[in-house]
Amino acid sequence: MENAHAKPTTALWLMISVVLVALNLRPSMAAVGPLLSSIRGEVPLSFSSAALLTMLPVMAMGLAMFFGMGLAKRFGEHRSIVVSLVVIGVATLSRLILDSALELIVSAIAAGVGIAMIQAVMPALIKSRFSDNVSLFMGLYVTAIMGGAALAASFAPFVQVQSGSWRIGLAIWAVLAVLALVFWYAQRAVLPPLPQAGAGPQESFFGNGRAWLLAIFFGLGTASYTCVLAWLAPYYVEQGWSEQNAGLLLGFLTAMEVVSGLVTPAIANRRQDKRGVVAVLLVLIILGFCGLILSPQHLSLLWPCLLGLGIGGLFPMSLILSLDHLDNPRRAGGLTAFVQGIGYLIAGLSPLIAGMIRDQLGSFEWAWWSLTAVVVVMLLIVTRFNPQHYARHIR
Repeated sequence: MENAHAKPTTALWLMISVVLVALNLRPSMAAVGPLLSSIRGEVPLSFSSAALLTMLPVMAMGLAMFFGMGLAKRFGEHRSIVVSLVVIGVATLSRLILDSALELIVSAIAAGVGIAMIQAVMPALIKSRFSDNVSLFMGLYVTAIMGGAALAASFAPFVQVQSGSWRIGLAIWAVLAVLALVFWYAQRAVLPPLPQAGAGPQESFFGNGRAWLLAIFFGLGTASYTCVLAWLAPYYVEQGWSEQNAGLLLGFLTAMEVVSGLVTPAIANRRQDKRGVVAVLLVLIILGFCGLILSPQHLSLLWPCLLGLGIGGLFPMSLILSLDHLDNPRRAGGLTAFVQGIGYLIAGLSPLIAGMIRDQLGSFEWAWWSLTAVVVVMLLIVTRFNPQHYARHIR
């Protein structure tokens, strides 16, 4: 097999294509929060049903993860990603003409399935194509995912103001899918099939305790990410901020995630034991949530900054912890697909629970407190991930 890092220019174009593909994995969700009050002005939506716009694509991502690796095995990673980009693009563009809450939710689910297919395939692709610097390139890929969220959160309200339509604010992100398709299609020659993990059916991790612990850890961390994505802007609109400023605040938070997503894996790349790095990230998230609850109006840039730095580093580190457990790229890819599949099912429930808490208690504060408690539990879990014992847990 020709390895992409054999030729620097080939590797560079492949990495640019991976980044462009990754930019498509969040705008369909991230654009909704900042435009929510405009959408609710035209489409009847409670906070609980608005949560479905973030929750159902995340749940779809979880379920589709389990099919993603199998489909990639059958059709090849290149073709799988082409089809997924088309699905995301069409689902996003369809929002120009949607009128009901149900149609909006269906478009979100379709985008979620396309997103899951890509996220199932990419970690194995990165581990095999960039095997010398997995942490670094996973960091770049995940940073691009969060960069897409930052773009959509920051500019969706701006597009809405300029065009006078929230529909255009939601649909314009289909442009990213077209751009990614052009670049990705050009990579078809340098993507031969992944090395097989041996004959026989794909290995199942359902019976493995360590795989479940990794999945729960990833799911709880992603719960913070999805909740903040769905509800930070509406929380600040309730505090008296304009939609545009609340969207910019979410954009700032996601920009901090991008910084941390790049820097944290680079710091961790040289360490075998990554627990200390992950623990620092979790403490930053706890401080961010506490500030958001106790002092939302004062130091209002500090809390999103701490949350963004924590969540942004945690996302790639959770996946890197999983990849570190196995050497074979396809098996490691299978493990990360399992971890993300279960993890997204857990995380998908969080915006709905937060929306229900908001509907019942009239405030998002209790949702933030609940997430703080969750992150404290994660601090306890991370102590279990000692790299010297990885081989004992997953052979």
